[in-house]
Amino acid sequence: MEAILESTITCPKCGHSKEELMPKIACQFFYECESCKEIIRPKEGDCCVFCSYGTAVCPPIQQNKSCC
Repeated sequence: MEAILESTITCPKCGHSKEELMPKIACQFFYECESCKEIIRPKEGDCCVFCSYGTAVCPPIQQNKSCC
């Protein structure tokens, strides 16, 4: 199964959303919101910002692989 590589990430502080391309084989621990400049980190228990705030989880999780 091909992993979804695009995810719309939504800032938990200001609500700004943007479609982003996710890394194929790694997690993304930090993301800077282009609107409010907040540095977003994953929620506790999640491996990356896309798993916490995106419309699709990161590709390693989609493929049932370890990502961290």
